[in-house]
Amino acid sequence: MTRKGLPGLTAQIKDKLIQQALERRLRQVEQSAGIEAPASLPSSAANIPDQFYQFHLHPGYQQIRIINDGAARLGIGNPFFKQHEGVAGATTQIGGKEYVNYASYNYLGFSGHPEVNDAAKQAIDRYGTSVSASRLVSGERPIHRELEQAIAQVYGVDDAIVLVSGHATNVTTIGHLFGPKDLIVHDELIHNSVLQGIALSGAKRLSFPHNDSAALEAMLTDQRLHFERVLVVLESIYSMDGDYPDLPRFVDIKRKHKVFLMVDEAHSFGVMGETGLGIREHFQLNGGDVDIWMGTLSKALAGCGGYIAGASALVEHLKFLAPGFLYSVGMSPPLAAASLAALQCLQREPSRVSVLQERGALFLGLAKSAGIDTGTSAGLAVIPAITGSSISAARLSASLFARGINVQPILYPAVPEKSARLRFFISCQHTPEQIQQTVLAVAEELKRL
Repeated sequence: MTRKGLPGLTAQIKDKLIQQALERRLRQVEQSAGIEAPASLPSSAANIPDQFYQFHLHPGYQQIRIINDGAARLGIGNPFFKQHEGVAGATTQIGGKEYVNYASYNYLGFSGHPEVNDAAKQAIDRYGTSVSASRLVSGERPIHRELEQAIAQVYGVDDAIVLVSGHATNVTTIGHLFGPKDLIVHDELIHNSVLQGIALSGAKRLSFPHNDSAALEAMLTDQRLHFERVLVVLESIYSMDGDYPDLPRFVDIKRKHKVFLMVDEAHSFGVMGETGLGIREHFQLNGGDVDIWMGTLSKALAGCGGYIAGASALVEHLKFLAPGFLYSVGMSPPLAAASLAALQCLQREPSRVSVLQERGALFLGLAKSAGIDTGTSAGLAVIPAITGSSISAARLSASLFARGINVQPILYPAVPEKSARLRFFISCQHTPEQIQQTVLAVAEELKRL
């Protein structure tokens, strides 16, 4: 089979040539982003290059244009920013059509749950839609403390603090607590928010191979005494791969080397553990075994924002001095109320967690049997289907969408090109039939690619 305009070339060869051309052009753009400052300043503004003061010439924007133009040449539509016309759960409405949906963090179906909706509505009636101030200076509401105390209780720690953004929670916590005399060591697959926080802190940054506790131990043995404070940062369920660390082993290392340990539970709270209380419950750890518990309210807890849970000294410090909390408006009352209601529902309905875990295990087992590359996923909430190239991931996503299945591709540079994938988020509301039909469709479309 050949394509018009390139006689004699197969579709696969054409795709490869275009991909290689795109990669070369992207490297050129990335190199141009690091243009060194001239040895002497321009004698006048007339000599300043256009790319230094016009956004359409910014290297980042040029990179987006190159990717989009290349996709257009391959006949691949933009898979992003699809407009969902209702609650996005196991199914969703897009363009007036219903899809089986694997692009939602609504793991336990609490977003759209009547009790959660009602709690948000009551909070609006009582407090309005905004607290209209930083919590330190008149933005405090009872619903904030109720939510924080409930989070602290399920972690078995002194206190907690909620912030308006999950990403900003990591940035401001790490950026504020650590500085140039400190070291921060993280798993090589850690989330962007942690990296941004480290950059803000000015601390030295080192990474260790994914989930490799032995490598971390060797690193700390070599480096610990050269720094004041040292922080080790892990995720619980890794958002791209769906696996998790041997947390008790990392706790042992933390104690031995007298360092702080921070665990990002964005994708594990509500998912791991017998009753959904996260990786702590999964491994039967004490709350104090980890110094900084971080999580988000936008996944299983059906809200928006982030939290830090731990010792009173940690939480009080952040409340009075962390810029991302001190200088930000307090969390919107309906969001706080929704997350509190979701947490209460979770505690009353742990069966949702066991169903979610069963559905994830079913998807993973069927996918492996079908020869789909699921990487190191544990089959809890996040399961990748690794395709090996951004072009094939985008094409697979489009093919599945045409079959009534909505799942997003994860493309370079979000992951290395050879690790491009589709990422399936599993919900307790997915039926076994939906999962069976989905895995069958993925296997069939992969063969066509």
